[in-house]
Amino acid sequence: MKVIDCPSSNFDQRPEGHTPDMLVLHYTGMPTGREALDRLCDPAAKVSAHYMIEEDGALFRLVQEERRAWHAGVSSWEGETDINGRSIGIELVNPGHEFGYRVFPEAQMVALEALAGDIVSRHAIAPLHVVGHSDIAPMRKQDPGELFDWPRLATKGIGLWPPRARRTSFPHWKLADVQAALQGIGYGIETTGILDDQTRAVITAFQRHFLPKNLTGVADALTIGRLLDFAAVA
Repeated sequence: MKVIDCPSSNFDQRPEGHTPDMLVLHYTGMPTGREALDRLCDPAAKVSAHYMIEEDGALFRLVQEERRAWHAGVSSWEGETDINGRSIGIELVNPGHEFGYRVFPEAQMVALEALAGDIVSRHAIAPLHVVGHSDIAPMRKQDPGELFDWPRLATKGIGLWPPRARRTSFPHWKLADVQAALQGIGYGIETTGILDDQTRAVITAFQRHFLPKNLTGVADALTIGRLLDFAAVA
């Protein structure tokens, strides 16, 4: 992989004893890659990522992997809230939902497969630790979004895409059961049995990743079936 070094000053030290065990994927959500790169390297912005991949596949390294880049913000996974401290962040150039969200081009996906595959291999990152920004910050973020090809990455050994089982019936799950299942995957959600804003956001984040044509924000039969797919591979 050809890597273009474009150092950002927006980083600090990882907590003592922490090594990366998560990979977080983002989209830049800005009109152009140049604007995104400038922001990720702007000291005043106080945001960064370890890598950025342009739509043509050009790969930029902004922060060394042993440092803590500032890409996750307020977030959580498996009860851990310092996601920056335990993760590597990759930004994919895409205008995002605000500026004309579109499919991620082939050249960009090929470059991502090579980079993410290398990272996952070197750091022994578990499949459920390859997540989107919306998975770890569902109340704030939508990226990389419903157009991102998670199944493609999973076929390369990057992340998890449970096979869908054929079902003719579904167990009678209460909302608390759905919340518990989402929590078991890693999502930051409380088991309250109440359909509050947090629960809707987490259900939508799960759907955006694992059921992208069904962004309802409610625990319908399709969503419960997809959660059962996880139980089958656990």
